[in-house]
Amino acid sequence: MNILEKIIKQKREEVEERKALVPIALLEKSLYFDSPTVSLKEYLLREDKSGVIAEFKRKSPSKGNINLYSKVDEVTLGYMQSGASALSVLTDQQYFGGSDKDLMKARKLNYCPILRKDFIIDEYQILEARSIGADAILLIANVLSAEEIQRFSAQAKKLNLEVLLEVHNENELDKIPATDVLIGVNNRNLETFEVSLQNSIDLFEKLPIDSVKVAESGIKTPEDITLLKEIGYNGFLIGEQFMKTPNPSHACRLFIEAIQNRQQVAI
Repeated sequence: MNILEKIIKQKREEVEERKALVPIALLEKSLYFDSPTVSLKEYLLREDKSGVIAEFKRKSPSKGNINLYSKVDEVTLGYMQSGASALSVLTDQQYFGGSDKDLMKARKLNYCPILRKDFIIDEYQILEARSIGADAILLIANVLSAEEIQRFSAQAKKLNLEVLLEVHNENELDKIPATDVLIGVNNRNLETFEVSLQNSIDLFEKLPIDSVKVAESGIKTPEDITLLKEIGYNGFLIGEQFMKTPNPSHACRLFIEAIQNRQQVAI
């Protein structure tokens, strides 16, 4: 059993426990459940924004501890003030050190879109995402069937949540639903954890023409962003590059300023 299979096994057990503890009726009473959401798609397409989706995560299975003592409120507010188009917040506890409370803290301070990043394998988690203040959810093609992706995407739409569907290889493209979703290309193989930016380059021409496209993982320099923008990507999910520093929001600010400086030179 590889690490991804272990994560999904653990997640299924976790979701069943949460269903027993917090019924759907209670989720629906949340302050955020009926509140307006912010469009991730619109923010990524805005010309005055960087396209960067800045991620908050404390650890990961591939890197171990990254930044255990960072405060989600300080980091995410700093990300937004630095010019990030959106935020990504890990809510998986066991493997990434996150929690729903992290996303709720980020929601209180930030008006930009927030992506709930987790391993969603049950419709209950989509209701959870709405109840904690998320604007979008991540669906991972590697762990879901085409039918599940279609069904989960439809449910998300009913709840005014957008979907970022993550693919890693050409075989997963057949799972892209008819429902309007953003497409993320993960440069990290979730089974081996090998990372290659070339994956985003190779898959781009095979993605739906009219979709908003996001490159995920392995983005280390402003030059990487320039290359990916020239290809046609709209969004760039970056986490470890910022989080591994003592001051993630400052690292984000310097990174985005470098992107802007390169764009001005090009003009």
